[in-house]
Amino acid sequence: MQIKDLKNILLGSTTNKEEPSSAITQEAPAQFPPVPNDAMIIVPMRGTVLFPQNVSPLVIGRKLSINAVQEAVRSEKPIGLLMQLRDKDEEPNPDDLYSVGTVAEILRYITAPDGTHHVICQGVQRFRVQEFLQGYPFLVARIEPYEEPETSSQDVEARVITLKQKALEVLAQTQQVPDELINAIQSITSPPMLADLVASYLISKAVEKQEILALFDIQARIDRILELLNYQVEVLKISNKINEQTQETMGQRQREFVLREQMKAIQKELGEEEGGAAEIEEISKAISAAKMPEEVEKQARKELARLQHMPDASGEYSMIRTYLDWLTELPWSVSSAGVIDIAKAREILNEDHYGLDKIKKRILEFLAVRKLNPNGKSPILCFVGPPGVGKTSLGRSIARATEREFIRASLGGLHDEAEIRGHRRTYIGALPGNVIQSIRKAGTNNPVFMLDEMDKIGSGGFHGDPSSALLEVLDPEQNSTFRDNYLAVAFDLSHVMFIGTANVLDSIPGPLRDRMEVIELTGYTSEEKLQIAKRYLVHRQQESNGLSPEQCTITDDAILTIIQDYTREAGCRNLEREIGSAFRHVAMRIAEGIVMSEQIDSEHIADILGPKRFYSDVAMRTSVPGVATGLAWTPVGGDILFIEATRLPGDGKLILTGQLGEVMKESAQAALSLVKSRANELNLSPEIFKKNDIHVHVPAGAIPKDGPSAGVAMFIALFSAFSERTVHSNVAMTGEISLRGLVLPVGGIKEKVIAAARAGLKTVMLPALNKKDFEEIPEAVRNQLRFIWLENVDDALSIAVENDLKT
Repeated sequence: MQIKDLKNILLGSTTNKEEPSSAITQEAPAQFPPVPNDAMIIVPMRGTVLFPQNVSPLVIGRKLSINAVQEAVRSEKPIGLLMQLRDKDEEPNPDDLYSVGTVAEILRYITAPDGTHHVICQGVQRFRVQEFLQGYPFLVARIEPYEEPETSSQDVEARVITLKQKALEVLAQTQQVPDELINAIQSITSPPMLADLVASYLISKAVEKQEILALFDIQARIDRILELLNYQVEVLKISNKINEQTQETMGQRQREFVLREQMKAIQKELGEEEGGAAEIEEISKAISAAKMPEEVEKQARKELARLQHMPDASGEYSMIRTYLDWLTELPWSVSSAGVIDIAKAREILNEDHYGLDKIKKRILEFLAVRKLNPNGKSPILCFVGPPGVGKTSLGRSIARATEREFIRASLGGLHDEAEIRGHRRTYIGALPGNVIQSIRKAGTNNPVFMLDEMDKIGSGGFHGDPSSALLEVLDPEQNSTFRDNYLAVAFDLSHVMFIGTANVLDSIPGPLRDRMEVIELTGYTSEEKLQIAKRYLVHRQQESNGLSPEQCTITDDAILTIIQDYTREAGCRNLEREIGSAFRHVAMRIAEGIVMSEQIDSEHIADILGPKRFYSDVAMRTSVPGVATGLAWTPVGGDILFIEATRLPGDGKLILTGQLGEVMKESAQAALSLVKSRANELNLSPEIFKKNDIHVHVPAGAIPKDGPSAGVAMFIALFSAFSERTVHSNVAMTGEISLRGLVLPVGGIKEKVIAAARAGLKTVMLPALNKKDFEEIPEAVRNQLRFIWLENVDDALSIAVENDLKT
């Protein structure tokens, strides 16, 4: 069977009793020049390529194409078919068409009753456009027709055999293939005709067909068709394999469905309760009882409908069931309805914590605002202070004072964003984040939520940045619509009272720190620690070690001895441990029957806890020239810092030791420059700087030190070393200096002053610009010390150095 058989089949299948429209022959010819013999009427095609010797029906819809086809029918001339570069072009220009097309004869032209125009064309030969002509109501172009050469070679014959085999292989993988097409491929002997037939029927993409049409060389044309057919064979094999697997799976599922339906029918006949329906009804009631927002309930009902039509054994069934359990168990509308009593709250805070007046005042202010405006947004508080000062326990007291549930999440070492926002449900074993889990555990939507150790959150990596995920949680303007990745619906966190804790603020990212109201908790004085121990620690350790107040007591002098000689910290954790050690010593003696009861006094402490661990060595270390006492701030409170300077023969070099940071090194250099610049005023010979090196050392070299606060102490130590005058042993100082001799303000004044009082110092010299911090110093410490406010280094020299500088 040849191409004409396919042509006859196509014409037969498209036979229409309507004759070609008579309007074509009766209308007067349009006024335009005749088409030259070397030119041809062009009809643009959208996504269609017609190959030579092939027959294809076309639908003509655009006015330009209708005019072109009608003129070709009227003049009994063939048309040239060119495919458009872009299908969306409604009025294509010559630049919008490919340059290679097919000359086609119009076999039949029909105008259907609905007004559409249909054309059946047969390709004749390839052509290439030379140029387009103007002055016609349709496209006309001069063309260069291509005549297929009647050449044959062994290479071509081999390709023809391979092409037939590959084409038949594709047809074998394809369903519902006409027998006429298979017979035509087997019987055709002409290489060009076979290549065009195979490309027409077996190549699906129009762009690839156009590429083949433009290949005039028969070997290159067949090679390209073989390349496309090889790819198509592999795709069909994979597709058929998938279809077979799908059919097997569908068959198994249909069998399971039939068995389950039969089981349901048997259970119904036996009168047994249908467990699935009861479970669905139970979940539906839980959704109604949860009183979710409208959007959330709509999502829950949607998932419930999916669950209802899903087999129990399906893996997705348990996933949806777990998701619905989370939605129904969250406290969407459950709140702690405690009555706010300001007086009672003040009593609870004073009962649980000694001191901390500023924090207690802020909490009572929050309660007063909440009482007057119950629907207001909760603030985000952040307690910052050294370890052991009561930040975490303060959160519990706030919850008790506000009659709310208390939940706590430790953020130390957290490095995965999913710990905050949760995992998406697509992952096996996915769960909501810690925020939603804690809210569910609390059972109310307005608990006191403590985010502990915020300064120790891990840095962001490929798991995401948890500190960035906290931005939405801790922003009162955003957390009303917090979206956990697992829930994928909004949960209102605006009623939760978030409280953060941190030891230092530096490691908390700026945007996160900006969303919180920072309240600083400083270290306790010895008197405050004594009161805390008497009120809380002693009783707690007695109970912990199985002792009653009648069996063992501890005196105030013993507690003070432990505070001053065995603990040097801002908080009270080590103090409680040492008190516990003393009680355990007595508990062992009572358990052995050595004593029935015992009182721990200050003279017993050394026998129980061992030798003293801390000494007040200020007087000893400042008894020689070149040593000054400075004050330093650390994350665990304030501390005293000794600056030692000494001269040695040399040529004026400055040697710095003690693991000093860059800022502290610069302070030492500035202090030396200031001493040199004021040599005459200080009665120092300029030769002393040229003939001596100066070595500045800060003891405890294993501890890194940095900051500008030691500037005044370094200046005094350098002057003492050059003038050989000692510094008063009971004087400590802090402050940054400038090259003009001004004393600039520094931070951590309260902690530094408390450290000076703890070390037994009598006089503290502070920058005059830090007078604003004076009120934060505890009154007991203020009464214990003498304060000197420095405006320049001359004020420090007149107080700190033992000998008068005036001559």
